[in-house]
Amino acid sequence: MNIVCIGGGPAGLYFALLMKRRRPGDRIVVVERNRPYDTFGWGVVFSDQTLGNLVAADEPTAKTILGAFNHWDDIDVFFKGRRITSGGHGFCGIGRKRLLNILQERCVELGVELVFETVVDDDRALAARYGADLVIAADGLNSRTRERYADTFRPTVETRRCRFVWLGTRKRFDAFTFIFKETPHGWFQAHVYQFDGDTSTFIVETPEDVWQRAGLADMTQQEGIAFCERLFADHLDGHPLLSNAAHLRGNAIWIAFPRIVCERWVHWHAGDHPVPVVLMGDAAHTAHFSIGSGTKLALEDAIELARCCGAHDGDLAAALDAYQASRTTEVLKIQSAARNSMEWFENVARYSALDADQFAYAMLTRSQRISHENLRLRDPGYVARFEDWFAARACAQAGVDLPPGAHVPPMFTPLRVRGVLLKNRIVVSPMAQYAAVDGVPGDWHLVHLGARALGGAALVMAEMTCVSADARITPGCPGMYAAEHTAAWRRIVDFVHAQSDARIGLQLGHAGAKGSTRPMWDGIDQPLAGGNWPLVAASAQQYLAGVSQTARAATAADLDRIEADFVRATRAAADAGFDWLELHCAHGYLLSSFISPLTNRRTDDYGGSLDNRCRYPLRVFRAMRAVWPVDRPMSVRISAHDWVEGGITPADAVDIARLFKAAGADMIDCSSGQVSKLERPTFGRMYQTPFADRVRNEAGIPTIAVGSIFEADHANSIIAAGRADLCAVGRPHLADPAWTLHEAAKIGYDALSWPKQYLAGKAQLERNLERERGLAAANTGLSPQQIAARLLEG
Repeated sequence: MNIVCIGGGPAGLYFALLMKRRRPGDRIVVVERNRPYDTFGWGVVFSDQTLGNLVAADEPTAKTILGAFNHWDDIDVFFKGRRITSGGHGFCGIGRKRLLNILQERCVELGVELVFETVVDDDRALAARYGADLVIAADGLNSRTRERYADTFRPTVETRRCRFVWLGTRKRFDAFTFIFKETPHGWFQAHVYQFDGDTSTFIVETPEDVWQRAGLADMTQQEGIAFCERLFADHLDGHPLLSNAAHLRGNAIWIAFPRIVCERWVHWHAGDHPVPVVLMGDAAHTAHFSIGSGTKLALEDAIELARCCGAHDGDLAAALDAYQASRTTEVLKIQSAARNSMEWFENVARYSALDADQFAYAMLTRSQRISHENLRLRDPGYVARFEDWFAARACAQAGVDLPPGAHVPPMFTPLRVRGVLLKNRIVVSPMAQYAAVDGVPGDWHLVHLGARALGGAALVMAEMTCVSADARITPGCPGMYAAEHTAAWRRIVDFVHAQSDARIGLQLGHAGAKGSTRPMWDGIDQPLAGGNWPLVAASAQQYLAGVSQTARAATAADLDRIEADFVRATRAAADAGFDWLELHCAHGYLLSSFISPLTNRRTDDYGGSLDNRCRYPLRVFRAMRAVWPVDRPMSVRISAHDWVEGGITPADAVDIARLFKAAGADMIDCSSGQVSKLERPTFGRMYQTPFADRVRNEAGIPTIAVGSIFEADHANSIIAAGRADLCAVGRPHLADPAWTLHEAAKIGYDALSWPKQYLAGKAQLERNLERERGLAAANTGLSPQQIAARLLEG
């Protein structure tokens, strides 16, 4: 097979040498537009895990690279006059030029042909010249090949909102260093790491609007560098900042990061001898430099394509299909983490009110790939110190004594909201049971909610409870519109208060256009076969086109009656003894239908602008707050993202939260979606947490995070980083009523109180988990760090 690689960067060179090593008889040519030693940028960084992948792919190359690396374990964060250090991160830095030279030398050693100073305008002509059976397009960020076949690759190129400049300095830094500086124009940050014996990369980044206000858009290259030297003078110790981009004019050294995602990575030319063109490296994808994965991804692209070619020897089409399937999945995971990290740095101002300890923790866990327990593995001392700081602050804020003894994980710290003290940060989500009879909650609800109150969570929320018979989703929904409802709920509340130290809350709502349907196990959102009741919504609508009953637009009289229903139900909830009340303004139900522009087409005072669309839900909330006891909290559940073009966005959610905060809300429960069947949500671990994060830190109101939170590690990371104040856990509590107790035992926290009747089970569980941990430790092999260390030892 003859192979031509367009681009002599890490992706093209590494693939060439890996394939030549596998198939010495193949002719492999790398064509590069620059001279052999031309390169731009300073250093690149790899994690120890990436080094392990290089060792497995080609040990001689990996050994040479490892010998040229500058290795460090610590991350230093400088913020508000503090330096906070965490260790165990395992990074290596190497000069980009040195890395390319190593790859070039290994290619020559193996017999790869390197052609320099050649610009490729036509990949087909190049393939014909060398008789290529395969063309690798590793032609970088501004790939001509990607643009030429855009109809096949379907790239999305998104220019992000920060400007950054890639500089260097002779000042040596002994840790991966992040420096945050507030100026009259806004926040700047530096990403700094040493990559050889006397040189460090020094990247300066700031949002576009800050860059403009600082005047950098109008400065020469030298003036811009001088600005950065003055800004970071206390960390440079007199060393200048250096640029290797003298070929660029003026402020062109300041770059806006392009986020590139391609739907496909393989293009086939038609003809008797079809030749595939395969994207690799930055031509196929980019990942923000703040997680240091661009070169990693390029090298791992090369590793995987070489592996697929070996696994499907003689069947190139199968090899390319396998490559695309495996790498697109893995790259999207990395790009998702990189996007989280990138957005965190774009919004440093959002987190600037955090204390330095929490700010540093939030920065370390920003990508969601590094979690609380992962940090503990890396640096148990750092996590122990952070937990002690966080617990002391939480207890002081809650007005309780700090418990003696063991470190308290963040999810088990107390929280006081008005007059209600929550023993920890875990909430049992309101989960529809559809088990009521004529709105009356019965024995099922007693057992369901009672068991979960005994299971360790601080707050147990009853499912959405309807304020009138025609406000129900299904005939099985519970209500709070008759005396027997109040009595039935009081029985459940009394049990929770008498038998547990949990609090219990009620979520009040009105189904709107999503009412008069069957229980979900009989067909989710499907209308009843008979006995339907009339529906109202903000505007006339049919939730499932051609299927659902059509709801009429609510009249002024309807709005008065519904407001009165909510007020009556609120008084009943207080009489029943509930500790917490939540107003349901999400998921396309009645109040949500006013907020979303997808469902509100009114032309009166309740339609149009966001303020107008929120007017009726706020009216209802204020009326409820006026009769709800002043010492008991009220939260509001919102859909923070409709996941539909033209619907509610996370930016809207911040404004919605501000409106409810002004009306007296204590907390915003940040869910999303279920407003329109056209939605296209992006699912994943903790996928809705960014909404709670943004609302909390921009609107300045406590939040509840929901959605795919299913481990203590998730909850600890969310609470510790200040992304939310409470974590609502739903489906895991359906499978395990004692989820909170069990997760405490899994992470070795034994101070959480168990019901005395279950203490024997607690002891047994802790012994079993300790035995499992011991077996796992005994079976662990060499870590990537140990592999790298052994190679360096020779």
